[in-house]
Amino acid sequence: MEYLPAPAAPAQGHILCCQCGVPIPPNPANMCVGCLRAQVDITEGIPKQGTVHFCKQCERYLQPPGTWIQCALESRELLALCLKKIKASLSKVRLIDAGFIWTEPHSKRLKLKLTVQKEVMNGAVLQQVFVVEYVVQSQMCEDCHRIEAKDFWKAVVQVRQKTLHKKTFYYLEQLILKHRLHQNTLRIKEIHDGLDFYYSSKQHAQKMVDFLQCTVPSRSKSSQRLISHDIHSNVYNYKSTFSVEIVPICKDNVVCLSPKLAQSLGNMNQICVCIRVTSTIHLIDPRTLQIAEVDGNTYWRHPFNSLFHPKQLEEFIIMDISRVQEKKKGAGAGARSNKHTLAEAWVRKTSELDTDHQYFCCTHLGHILNPGDLVLGFDLANCNLNDEFANKMNPQHIPDVVLIKKSYDRSRRQRRRNWKLKELERDREATDTDDERQYQDFLEDLEEDETIRKNVNIYRNADIPVESDTDDDGAPRISLAEMLEDLHISQDATGGEGAEMLT
Repeated sequence: MEYLPAPAAPAQGHILCCQCGVPIPPNPANMCVGCLRAQVDITEGIPKQGTVHFCKQCERYLQPPGTWIQCALESRELLALCLKKIKASLSKVRLIDAGFIWTEPHSKRLKLKLTVQKEVMNGAVLQQVFVVEYVVQSQMCEDCHRIEAKDFWKAVVQVRQKTLHKKTFYYLEQLILKHRLHQNTLRIKEIHDGLDFYYSSKQHAQKMVDFLQCTVPSRSKSSQRLISHDIHSNVYNYKSTFSVEIVPICKDNVVCLSPKLAQSLGNMNQICVCIRVTSTIHLIDPRTLQIAEVDGNTYWRHPFNSLFHPKQLEEFIIMDISRVQEKKKGAGAGARSNKHTLAEAWVRKTSELDTDHQYFCCTHLGHILNPGDLVLGFDLANCNLNDEFANKMNPQHIPDVVLIKKSYDRSRRQRRRNWKLKELERDREATDTDDERQYQDFLEDLEEDETIRKNVNIYRNADIPVESDTDDDGAPRISLAEMLEDLHISQDATGGEGAEMLT
């Protein structure tokens, strides 16, 4: 008689699975993990596929219902956006862990690996890992739609200056580029007396207006026009217009102040020279070196005009010049310039070299002028001053000549200029030949005035070699230390954490 061995008793502290009979540690369901998973799927009802909308132009993702957010690949922000799409389905389970599975950046796929837990039969807790795949679909956002349309705008900033020279606009252009305020513009249009900036929102336009008022002396006013009105939702659609008027005074202008304003500025002479325009108008008295600043509010209360325009500059030659000691300050006199030297000079027009006619004048350029130098200035003795305040002045107080700046060989300066500036992309009207001359004037002003240069990004022009100073004619130049390298970032550099979605 053969005895069969008795079945092995389960290990101490173990029970048999009620489905397959495998020894397992005791649990409330009395089933092993395999049988329990076969009976219950805790991920049921959670979608395993989804869709994410991506805008190619601005590289933002749509966060329903209508918000577009910037997210890098495999970033926490993108993970939160994807989880929000299945948030309702995840409410029945407990999310333990979530992370990305690497996919090719150009595959238009995002894969999430999720770990969830849920209480199942008789209090048993089951943990399960699964993958959710998202397809990235291209969809243009509303902002990019407006940019592509180019004619759709909600606000426009009209910048105007009633002057023949564009020096202020060239300076303003560089400030806008440096502070990157042109990024939100839909379109920039250049017209004969100013610039128009178009925006998709009123807030961006207001930001530009605030920047202009802090940068140049100006005044502004706004208006709005009703485009449409939804009577059901009570939503109004307006187009806003901001008009910014810049003071009509540029660098190197000769101005005549009102007696009241000249007295309030420290008893200055009424005939002054504008040496700089930043957030204020910087004036200097060429006969005393007294300086003053006039802000926008003061100018509009006591307006004054330029006596000449730049085309009326005449060339003089210095016959004799002598530096003079600083004159004693009068009662209530203001500050004097430390960067200029007072001098008395005899000059003659280069167009009148065959005559003996000379002019005597006081000048603030004594630190750079010597006998035989050429200098540009305005002839007040032989002109008809059509100005309200100048006509009422005592003729003895009006100088015969006002010298503005030393004259150098322009073509030589242009050849040796080893730097360049960036420009705004804008729609131009028919370009005038005079615009190039005015732009060269602005570049020369940058070379001559270090204060203005500090607010401008100047880039080194590698196409022009650096010349030695052995054959220098004394013209002001910008040092290499003040120049920036013009970087060109390659477009095909990709990869790494936080890489952009390739399109």
